[in-house]
This record gives sequence, structure tokens and C-alpha cells, in this order.
Amino acid sequence: MPLPEPFDYTVPDGMDLRVGDHVRAPIGPRIARGVVWALSADDGTRNLKAVDSVYDAPPLSPAMIEFVDWSAKYLVQLPGIMLRNVLRSEDSLHPSPTEILFEATGEEPARLTEARQKVMDVIAGHGPDSAAEIARLAGVTPGVVTGLVKAAGLRRIERPADPPFAAPDPDRPGVDLVPQQAQAADQLKRMLDAGGFQAALLDGVTGSGKTEVYFEAIAHALRSDPDAQILVLLPEIALTQAVTARFIERFGAEPAVWHSDQGHKERRRIWREVNENRARIVIGARSALFLPFQNLRLIVVDEEHDATYKQGDGLHYQARDLAVVRARASKAAIVLASATPSIETLANARAGRYAYIQLPDRIGQAVLPEIATIDLRQNRPARGLWLSDPLVEAMADTLRRGEQVLLYLNRRGYAPLVLCRDCGHRMKSPDVDAYLTEHRYTGQLICHLTGFSMPRPEKCPECGAVDSLTSVGPGVERVAEEARTRFPDANVEILSSDTAHSAEKLLALIGRMERGEIDILVGTQIAAKGHNFPNLTLIGVVDADLGLAGGDPRAGERTYQTLVQVAGRAGRAERPGRALLQTHDPDHEAIAALVAGDRDRFMQAETMAREVLGLPPYGRLAAIILAAKDGHQVDEVAKAWAKRAPDADGVTIWGPAEPRYGMVRGWHRRRFLVRAERDVDVSAYVAAWKSRMKPVASVRVTIDIEPYSFV
Repeated sequence: MPLPEPFDYTVPDGMDLRVGDHVRAPIGPRIARGVVWALSADDGTRNLKAVDSVYDAPPLSPAMIEFVDWSAKYLVQLPGIMLRNVLRSEDSLHPSPTEILFEATGEEPARLTEARQKVMDVIAGHGPDSAAEIARLAGVTPGVVTGLVKAAGLRRIERPADPPFAAPDPDRPGVDLVPQQAQAADQLKRMLDAGGFQAALLDGVTGSGKTEVYFEAIAHALRSDPDAQILVLLPEIALTQAVTARFIERFGAEPAVWHSDQGHKERRRIWREVNENRARIVIGARSALFLPFQNLRLIVVDEEHDATYKQGDGLHYQARDLAVVRARASKAAIVLASATPSIETLANARAGRYAYIQLPDRIGQAVLPEIATIDLRQNRPARGLWLSDPLVEAMADTLRRGEQVLLYLNRRGYAPLVLCRDCGHRMKSPDVDAYLTEHRYTGQLICHLTGFSMPRPEKCPECGAVDSLTSVGPGVERVAEEARTRFPDANVEILSSDTAHSAEKLLALIGRMERGEIDILVGTQIAAKGHNFPNLTLIGVVDADLGLAGGDPRAGERTYQTLVQVAGRAGRAERPGRALLQTHDPDHEAIAALVAGDRDRFMQAETMAREVLGLPPYGRLAAIILAAKDGHQVDEVAKAWAKRAPDADGVTIWGPAEPRYGMVRGWHRRRFLVRAERDVDVSAYVAAWKSRMKPVASVRVTIDIEPYSFV
């Protein structure tokens, strides 16, 4: 619950409790679930309620309790809010429910009717299953299935509904490592052998085989301790399916896969198996950090630079940073892997706080792609088109050779803006000052910030003019439309969260691309991460300037990282690849460094700018966002906050100011931005500031330590 500290209870006679135990205890008129946070002697002078009961389940580990307490203090959150992210459904604390399945006995059933034969055929090809599922597959009633039990053709079996995960085999042979991979793997093994908290940056160019290197570290950890638990964090749910297949191939067993798309049953199973110390390897999204590991020995944060590790809704946290804290609390090792490390991680490695392991070359015959720019000031596409002549010519050459093209634009939908030609009215979301994006496949105008959607109107809602609305700017749908027009014989498909919104659709599309069934793939950022398309040799970045706009201090770094990642999809096999970046600013330091292949030059310039401005990692940032339904009220409360800000050396406060989106879902927003020197505890400062303010029920207060979003 959102409580600042634990409540005290007495322990009934005969009840044996440990710190971390899951219990039920009275709170007000009801019985609630909680966790024992500490035990102390009772002098008997206080009239305390007694704990009601204790669950027969392993307690939370001391490392998890330390992690919750530290994270709550750092994020300026109530400990109960942090604990809410750890605790899942109550049935995760009970043994797995059982289910009744039916399997063949191997005997010929009496009176084998046509319906019974269908059931036996399903069992032979499908294996044991429930009566309802077998009947559905066979096209018969469940009574036919149960009748076969009496006829001795089938038998009932009882098994856990949440079966345990198979144990991985660390001695299963992996791929042969090239010398630079073997050297990196040996460094990680020595780090694991040293024991305790250890951290390393695995810095390798795209295609250098970082995954195989950390596979060796995982195998070594499992050999050293058969009860060890491993956590691998991935930035995108979309990557888990492909990575799962690689884990199965390497270790002969499927890992536990944790992310928000998993159903209740699977999440219950994973939580229980992790808590019971039976799940050896877990791969998952950022929330997997809060699983109740009992013997966590190694954490791997793949693509550690990725901005999606920052949770921007509800509880604001940076999973990469909390992963380091989780490893330290568990006295475990952590590997941060990336082809484009974040400046924060790179600074820690260069300062000696992390081991620095580098993979400078691609493996095998693959070489890094050639990268060049197309200056749109000199090669302007025709009106209404978005692909320049040099890019179209390169696409034609690539397709003639039977190779594949990826066109990258990190903008979903057909067009980012719809306006009226007659009166100039721009279609906006009713809940926020943001333009609606046209999605032509669905005929909807969608706000990607709030999720609001509406059919594309036939007339302007402002002036009433019919057929006056026009689409402005490109999204991936519009680029795909142009590609089909220019190359009518090519198979063009789109890869975005709109077209691959389920794991099955994503896997199917990736499979078609890997088999060469797609000639031109038009994709958003989801296409730039972790995929290996052997026949892909040309990357066309439609708008390399897209991420550079706005007041985000990380804009240059993120643009550089994204362009490196997307360019790295080309030429990953024997055929050389190249990337062409359409830009209006080819001299921008991020783009120029990418073309020159000089990451150090870019990082040095970016680092110097951060240091001069006192931005992370050379300073600290925190944001306080106030929101209310009444704009006047939020202004008044913001003024009160400004007056009560504590005086402190090394702290600068900007605001209150209206952020880029001053209203979201009907809530008016104002923001303070706190910048502090590196040696200032910005969390303690914000906590002290918050403690001075009396809460206003109708005003929401959101605190974001080290913010990534400035909209």
C-alpha cells in the first residue's frame, strides 16, 4: 500500500516468522497481504494486532528487501509502492494447481467408432491435453474423450498446471568463438570467479557477437553454481521471441520469459518458479527486475543504452540503473552490453568503476557497412515524395542483385499531420495539444500520446469544407506506398508496432524477411534492434534529422545510437552492406561522426557539452510534474511549490513551466526541473521539498529522478 513505513504486529504463539515472510494481517476491518520487513522484541506495552497467518512459501530475500528500500529512497517513492511491483497475485504463493489431462494407453480401445478414431488421431499427433481441447481439435464432444477412458484407449493423468522450467545445460556446446570473443568471455568468467558485486561494459560493434560472449558467462555461472539464477533484460518485448530461440539452441531448455504481454497463468508460473529458486534463466523486459530471485548471480542488460529501459508511466525508473543496484544488493555480477553505450555507462567504464571489455570487429567475413549521407538540400525529392533520386537508384541496384532493402523512419502511421487546405485547421487530440496521426490502413486518426482515435472525417470540423483535409509529412505507411509505386514488382511490407502488434505476427514477418520473401521492408525503431537479416545490404534512413529536434539534452546521443543500430542491420553476412542517410544537416556532429566511423569524436564532444552544462553523468537531474483538471489551480499550487523550495548549494531550479504538452487527457501540467551538482543527493533534496508541501487531493504530483522525457 502507499505507506511510508511498515506497521507493527505481534507474532502469535506457535507462529515462526522470518524477515521476508509473506503473511496475512489485519488492517482496519479487513485482512490484507503483507511482508515481514523486520523483527524486534516486544515490551508488551503496546496494544498491537496479531499477524493472522503465514504463507507456505519462501520469504523475500534480504537482497530484495534492501533493493526495495534503496529504490524507494532513490526514486522518492513510498516503499509500499515499490513493493507493489514485487508482489504479484496471491495464488503465486500457493503450490501450482493441478489439471487433468488424457493420454493414450497404447492399447486398442474397444468399439473404435469414427469419433473415437478422430480422438486417437489427435492424441497421436498432439500429445496429452484436456478433454475439452482434445474434443475441440477432433471435432467431437468431450464425452467421446471420457468414453475412451472406460474403453481403455486413454488414461487420466494429473500434473501441475504450472509445470517447472527445464534445467538449462551449461555444457551444451555453443558456437566456436573467434579470438576476440574468447578473450572477452574469459574476462567475464574471471569477473564471476572473483565473486561479489562486479560490473562490466561489453562494448562491441554491431555484428561482433556480444550475445555469444555473454552466453559463455551465463554457462560459466551455471557451472560454478547449479542453483544460480540469471536475469537477462531486453529493451523490447519484440526481441524476446528471437532471443528465446537462441537460448534454447545454446542451453537446450526454454528460459522463463517475463513481459507485460504474458497472460496471468504464465506470469503466476514464472513468479512462483523464480521465488522457489527453480527458474534458472529469466529473460524479460524492465519489470523483470522486480521478480523475487533467491540466488541471483548474474544480470545481463542487453542494448543497455536503449531509452525504453526508462519507465515513463506510473513508477518512473531507469531499469539499467536499478539493475546495477539489484546486482549490488545480491552481490552478483552485471554485464551491460551495447554497440553504442550510453554516456553514463561509458563514463563509469572509463573511470574504472566498471570493467571495460571491447569487441571492435565483426565476426566472420562480415564487415561494417559503408555509411554516406544524401544532402536533401541538393537532392530534394519531388513534391509529395520522400525518397531522393540517389536513394531510389541505390534501391534499384540492390533489388537487381536480388538483395534486400530496409527503409527506416521512426514515425508510425501514414502522415503525422492532417490539415484543412481551405482554413488551415489542424486535426488535434481533444485531450492534449498534439496533432493526430493518420493511419490509412485503418482509416483512423490516432493520438500516439493518449491513444485517442477517430475516423478520418469527410469534411473539416472547423469550416465544414468537404474533401479539404490533406495529409502532411510521411509515416511508414506513406513511405511504403511510395516504394510500391516506384518498384511495383517488389514485395513491400511494414514493420512497426501497428503491423506487428503480437508476437505471432512479428515472428511471421521476421521469418519472411529472413527467408528473402520481402524485398523492401519499411520499419520504425522496432526494425533497428537485434534482427539478423543475411540478405539485407541497403539501409535507407528516410529522415536522419527526425530525432534531433526539441529540447532533449540526450537528443544527439539518441540519434547517433539509433542510426548506428539501424545501419548495423546491413551487411551482417558475406555480402557487404551500406547505409544512406537522408538529411538536411549532414554536418551535425552525430551524423558526421557516424559517416566518419568516429564514435570517440562524437562521444568526446557530447561528453564535453554535458560536463560544461552539468548534465548527467556530470550532474544530477530531477523533474517534478504537477497536474490538475483546473489550469488555474495547478498554477496556484505550482507557485506554492516554488515558494517552498529548500535553499541548497549546488542546486538550480527551473520552472514552474508548461512542458511541451501542457495538457494531457484533460490534466493541465506544470513542471519543475532540478539540476544539482554530482555530489548533491538530489533524491534527498526533492524528498525534503515534497515534505514541506501539504498534499492537495485534486493535484497529482509526479517525481522523476533522472528524467528522459521532456514533453
